[in-house]
Amino acid sequence: MAAEVTGAVEIRGALARLRRATGLPIAFGGLVEAGRTQVRISELTGTSTASLRSLAVTSGNGLGGKAVERARPCAVVDYSASRQISHEYDIPVAAEGLRSVLAVPVVVRRRVRGVLYGALRTAQPLGDRTLGAAVAAARDVEQALVVQDEARELLASARPEPAAVGDPGAAREQVREAHAALRALAPRIADPELRAELLAACGLLTAPAPVPPAQAVLAPRELDVLAWVAAGATNAAVAERLGLRPETVKGYLRSAMRKLGAHTRGEAVSTARRTGVLP
Repeated sequence: MAAEVTGAVEIRGALARLRRATGLPIAFGGLVEAGRTQVRISELTGTSTASLRSLAVTSGNGLGGKAVERARPCAVVDYSASRQISHEYDIPVAAEGLRSVLAVPVVVRRRVRGVLYGALRTAQPLGDRTLGAAVAAARDVEQALVVQDEARELLASARPEPAAVGDPGAAREQVREAHAALRALAPRIADPELRAELLAACGLLTAPAPVPPAQAVLAPRELDVLAWVAAGATNAAVAERLGLRPETVKGYLRSAMRKLGAHTRGEAVSTARRTGVLP
């Protein structure tokens, strides 16, 4: 999965929310480049020049670099005159006319993954409310990146470990567990392109088989429910995992059983696996 692309989508949305919540006219941000200790400014809103676009901010340098280095929010009232930061980026900041600036790091698993900025063209304190809204926007990005990381890890877990290569049953069960977990994770991903990519990856985990008859083609939610039932989950557990009511889960399961011509949960799972509906 393209982590940088996904992160950019989430940062763009977080910047829009930051501006709405705070009234700040300018917001921008970016992700830490893979394998490096610098943030590449990729998303800007409210700016009037291109001076900040693609700017690489190194850890420890400037306001954003200070936020990366310390892994906590930082702010200055007058950027160019501040003695709290270094001034490697004064020229692009001045070209945009920024004075009061805040920088909030996006931290996932104790590692800084990006930075969100908010700014004014006047020198005045930004206040706790403004900083709090910026922190909340950064938390949104963090949660999106956590979901992305979970998806990547689940996909990796679907590849059989060396010890399991000689045990087809164990390897197959590992794939089934990953498939069910990925199906449950997909609705939590806001980016439609990434969500579609994840569901396509789920399809790759399904063993090749003849196309089942039309009456055995399951709707997405029916497949979600059946995947968790196949993993041994109760209706109550499936409901909690998928954010549904238990009665709704029962309805989806009954519908899936009817389409598969099954009379029991176990028969439905067996038929779904035999026809390739489930891995």
